[in-house]
Amino acid sequence: MSTAEPTWISSRDNPLIKDFKRLAQDSGAYRKQGRVWVEGDHLCGAALARGVAPAIAVFTESCWPGAEAYRARAPGRNIVVSDTLMAHMSGLESPAPMAFVIEMPAAPALNPDAPTVILDRVQDAGNVGSILRSAGAFGFRQVLALKGSALLWSPKVLRAGMGAHFGLDLVEGLSVPGLAALRVPLLVTSSHEGDFLHQGKLPWPCAWVMGHEGQGVGAELMARAAQAVRIAQPGGEESLNVSAAAAICLHASATARR
Repeated sequence: MSTAEPTWISSRDNPLIKDFKRLAQDSGAYRKQGRVWVEGDHLCGAALARGVAPAIAVFTESCWPGAEAYRARAPGRNIVVSDTLMAHMSGLESPAPMAFVIEMPAAPALNPDAPTVILDRVQDAGNVGSILRSAGAFGFRQVLALKGSALLWSPKVLRAGMGAHFGLDLVEGLSVPGLAALRVPLLVTSSHEGDFLHQGKLPWPCAWVMGHEGQGVGAELMARAAQAVRIAQPGGEESLNVSAAAAICLHASATARR
C-alpha cells in the first residue's frame, strides 16, 4: 500500500507533464518511453484486476479526495494535477479524472501451439481494439500483429480494447516469415471460396488471420492457410467489417471446441 504524500504539479513545462502528454496523444510514444498511458477508471481498474500495478498514478485535484481505493494500490508515486492540466495532457475530448502510467510489458516469446489471432495490416485502431476484446472473450490469448497494423499499445487501441490488453500475450511488428514457428493451422476468411463457417469443421487450437480493411488477407498468408471459410450473409451485404468478422469466427471456434 502506498502511503507517500502525492506530488502536486501545476506547470505545463514540467518534464513529466510533457512525457505524459506524449504518451496520451502520440500513438508511438510508448515505444520510446517504455511506458503506457492508461486513462480512466475502467482501464485503470482492468489493469489492477489483472495484477498490473502502475508506476505512477495521476489524479486531478477534484478526483484526489475520493480516490482512496486507487491511491492505496499505487505502489510508488501519486501525482495530482489541476483539472485543466489533465485536459492539456489527455487525448480525450472529455478527459478522465485519473490515469495510470504503467511499465511497458516485455514482448512475450511466440507460443507455437497457442490459439492465436494474426492481424495482417489491420489499420483502424477501433477495429484492432475490438478484435483484442473478442480474442480475450473467446480464448485466443495470443495476438500477433504484422507490420502495417495499428500499434497495439497506442492510446486509441487501448481505449477500444477496454482492458483486454492486460489478459493477452501481444507481439507486434512481425513479418510473415516470423510466423513460421506457429504449429497451429492458419484459417482465413474469403468472400468466394471455402466452406461456410457454420458448416465446416474447425480445428482447435488454430490461428485466425484477420486482414486489411480494404485488401483483406495478403496473398502470402492466403497461400499458407490450411483452411479458408466463408461467413454466410443472407442479407446480401458485400462484406463485413473486419472486427465483426473476427468476432463471428472466434466465437465459432470457441463454441466448436470439444
